[in-house]
Formats: sequence, structure tokens, C-alpha cells
Amino acid sequence: MTSLDHGFGAANLIRNKGIGNRRTSPLPPLLAQLLARAGQPAIVERAVSRPWASALFEGQRHMIRLRLSGDDFPERGTAFMAGLADAEWVLPGHFVADISVDDGDADIESVWLELSALTIEDW
Repeated sequence: MTSLDHGFGAANLIRNKGIGNRRTSPLPPLLAQLLARAGQPAIVERAVSRPWASALFEGQRHMIRLRLSGDDFPERGTAFMAGLADAEWVLPGHFVADISVDDGDADIESVWLELSALTIEDW
């Protein structure tokens, strides 16, 4: 009988790893950065995402409803919207391709803003 040594030591074996989507969602860090930009007090009333794709890119479309309140909410709302499209966002594995304020309204105590953002996977 012959023995055969393929040279496969324990260090050379490929170990099975969990299969799954290793990419993290860009929504939580985006929300944290939007809240930081808005100042306090501010809350995210609603945030939803859906997949988005073009011929060359994959990403997510996010719809976010943000409410700013406090004594200085009119000034903070204006400052929040100023330069929003040109702001730098730090999203691991993604970048913000587009962000805009789609709607908004104010009452005596607060202002709410309806935002939409498109994040693209950065590969």
C-alpha cells in the first residue's frame, strides 16, 4: 500500500466561514451624522430603506423624517439645510451619492424635514 502526502498541513486547510451579507447597512451611521448636524434636541421620527441599483452600481434609497425642536429650532433648521448636498458623510463601505430635503413644515414648537438619500456601495 502506498501513502500519499499532499502537503496539506492544518494551516493550509480552508475553513468554512459563515455565509451571509457581510456589508453593514449605511443607515445607522447616516442617521447619527444627520442628528449631529441637526443639533439637540432632534429625533428621527421615521427612517426606511429600500434596495436601489443601476447598470453599474448597487445601493440603497433612504427616506428619513427628522424633527428639530427647542428654542432655536428655526435657526438650526436653516443651518441644517444649508450645504446639505455638499456635506461630507463617513459611511464604511458606502458613499452618499445624493441627499436632499424633499418636504418640511414647522409649527410653534418644532420643524420636521423629510429627507431622501441615495447611498452607493463603494467597491
